[in-house]
Amino acid sequence: MKLIILDRDGVINKESRDYIKTPEEWQAIPGSLEAIAKFNKAGYTIVVATNQSGVARGYFTLETLEAIHNKLHNEVTKFDGKIQKIYFCPHGPNDGCNCRKPKTGLCEQIAADLNVDLKTLQPFFVGDSMRDFELANATGCKFFLVTGPYGDGMETLHNLTAAQKSLITVVEDLAAVANHIL
Repeated sequence: MKLIILDRDGVINKESRDYIKTPEEWQAIPGSLEAIAKFNKAGYTIVVATNQSGVARGYFTLETLEAIHNKLHNEVTKFDGKIQKIYFCPHGPNDGCNCRKPKTGLCEQIAADLNVDLKTLQPFFVGDSMRDFELANATGCKFFLVTGPYGDGMETLHNLTAAQKSLITVVEDLAAVANHIL
């Protein structure tokens, strides 16, 4: 199996400091949906792992989050792409769950559902935050840091140590990841 795990906000869609609270607020980053389709055509399974604490904070409901994710699925199919599944943590930072990145719960769910050992498989993980890097590192994924203008990638890059930087590939956006891998 060829697997790519994607963060959502700042990688697939534009991030908002005020949270993406409605399907109308969800806006794809140019080239991201096409990149997912390219990965699919090359035989990759795509899943998403995303923290969505806006649910716990009361900014939106699980039903609204499902509507946002339905929009994402619908938009990517317009390019003949497919996201196998979206894994999300609805908890707040202080809820003590195992699924909030950088904890490994989301990747454990992915591994169980797909019946794979991530440390053996070493899938690609694409994210824009320190949490994404830490999760990828903890689960044996090869990490791509997206530094484009739609997320936290540049801030993350500045906060990484030289040793951490040696473990990642820095890219502008998801389209650049596709060009690098494919």
